Amino acid sequence: MKAVAGNFTKMYFRIFFLLLGLPLIAQAGSLQRDVDFSNYDVPLYTQIVDRIKAQIAPRLGDGPLTHERYFIIPFAYQDRGNHPEFSHSFISVIRVFADNKPAKLTPGLPTRKYKNWEFEAFNISWLPRDFLTNPHLCVFDGPGSRLLPKNNKCPISPGRNFSLAETIKLAVDAKNAVAVWGPYEIRKQGFDLGVARKRLLDEGKIKYRADDRLYRKDKIAISCFHAMAGLDELFPNGGLFGTGFMMWGFNGTARVLIEYTEKANNKGLLLGLVDVKNDRFVFVYAPTAGGPVPYNPAKSATAYHR
Repeated sequence: MKAVAGNFTKMYFRIFFLLLGLPLIAQAGSLQRDVDFSNYDVPLYTQIVDRIKAQIAPRLGDGPLTHERYFIIPFAYQDRGNHPEFSHSFISVIRVFADNKPAKLTPGLPTRKYKNWEFEAFNISWLPRDFLTNPHLCVFDGPGSRLLPKNNKCPISPGRNFSLAETIKLAVDAKNAVAVWGPYEIRKQGFDLGVARKRLLDEGKIKYRADDRLYRKDKIAISCFHAMAGLDELFPNGGLFGTGFMMWGFNGTARVLIEYTEKANNKGLLLGLVDVKNDRFVFVYAPTAGGPVPYNPAKSATAYHR
């Protein structure tokens, strides 16, 4: 019986660490890390926008753009230890107009220009409405609330969809590590689903709650993770045994990408391959140029301080 019990225990922990493998990879930060300080004095928001432009522009080519192109850029930020109250997952969606025909603009989205290309862009970054002035997030409050959602006393809050600039400011203010994946090219249907999700959030009927297990199904309140996940449906929790455990920060966005690539109804929306681990690009806070970095969860990262 002892041998059987020992084997069962070993099997349980193998399953446990297999299911948490992605979070453990995202958390690893004890090894020697390389940090690039070449853009240290460039604001983080500008660094991120410049990176997106540099990644998308070569794909559009030098000649006239004969058809519209669509891209998604998933993001996350987190602190050391990936505490849920200091972590966030969000996504940007971009539509680049074709040159040879007039575009039917998306109502409510401003038109912008980069070089010879005109484009629309929007963000899905779901947080409490007053988060810029009151960035104190209640995630779990109550005995056993991480496992038992009925025990969680955190309130439901009015939500708001934050812009990319606002969201990056939150990360900078908290001195968090910020991760960017992609850009990934998508079909028009993927862009349309993103617009539909933005419209749903902007209606104001759905509220915000970090632990949305009891409220998501009826669209009463959802978290940042589920605001961006799936686009055409509010996906399950993910994490250990479907509880949503550790599905925040880098892990939450990585889980969204897995959902995007594995769910049958989304397989046709992504036009390229996704490598959840190797596609990730990380920015880290450093108090001084060339100095120590308080938290770096990546093998290589780029530094920022404002």
